Amino acid sequence: MSARYVPFYGLLLALLILIGLSMFTVSETQYAIRKEFGAIVGAHYSPGLHYKWPWDKVTKFDNRILTQSYTGETFLTNDGRGLIVDFYIKWKVKDPTLYYTTTGGGEGLAGERLSEIVKDGIKTVVAQRTLQQIVSSERAGLTGEMLGQASQKAAALGTDLVDVRVQRIDLPEEVALRVYESMKQSFAKTASQLRAEGQQASAGIRASAERQRTVILADAEREALRIRGEGDATAAQTYARAYSKDPDFYAFYRSMQAYERSLGKDGDLLVVTPDGEFFRYLKEAGSPKAPAPRR
Repeated sequence: MSARYVPFYGLLLALLILIGLSMFTVSETQYAIRKEFGAIVGAHYSPGLHYKWPWDKVTKFDNRILTQSYTGETFLTNDGRGLIVDFYIKWKVKDPTLYYTTTGGGEGLAGERLSEIVKDGIKTVVAQRTLQQIVSSERAGLTGEMLGQASQKAAALGTDLVDVRVQRIDLPEEVALRVYESMKQSFAKTASQLRAEGQQASAGIRASAERQRTVILADAEREALRIRGEGDATAAQTYARAYSKDPDFYAFYRSMQAYERSLGKDGDLLVVTPDGEFFRYLKEAGSPKAPAPRR
């Protein structure tokens, strides 16, 4: 290479470096801000190639939803019981300028400050409730209240708190045993009360059913007696009409029925006087006084 071309190549290299220092790119998953001597002079760049002064500094940070988990955090309830809570937060940058001003654009620092905000929210929610209220309440309600309180403070960091989710709520072992025993006694008391109420309701239902049964049977018996009485009256009237038409034949027919029911059965023993009225028609079978059957 000739020595006379060295300055040219040096100038070309310096020009390429200058051009490289005057351009920057932003991807679709990034926010970027441009600073000139420490002051922010540009933000909200769209994805693509952009230009700047060579001395300007460009800071980029992720614009996607970020997730951070926290385990073993301890909080006190309203009745002084300790709770061990595992939770995670989802957040994203909302205002790049405010985010950079308050956190310096560091994801770690931003996550740490957001976690403190969320912990304060959880602490406030837990401190307003007893252990029994926390155990028996819906987790979605608690999460919504935590998220509502923390979101306002997170906005001051230029971030949007997307979600706060409690993964696990546990008790220290010595506290858990006392709590479970207390809950067991409470549930046993409730169960006994419900059983007593059920037995009382059952007794009332049985008494009502027995009363209705008695009334129904009495009504049925009364109706049966009425029908039986009407039938007996009708039968008596029928017999009376038949007797009035031919008293001799009616007396003969009734005697035949008596003979049929009383005589001719094995093992029966009948003691009557031979000249009694019972054998009247047997003794007078050939007598002209015996009425002839009518057809």
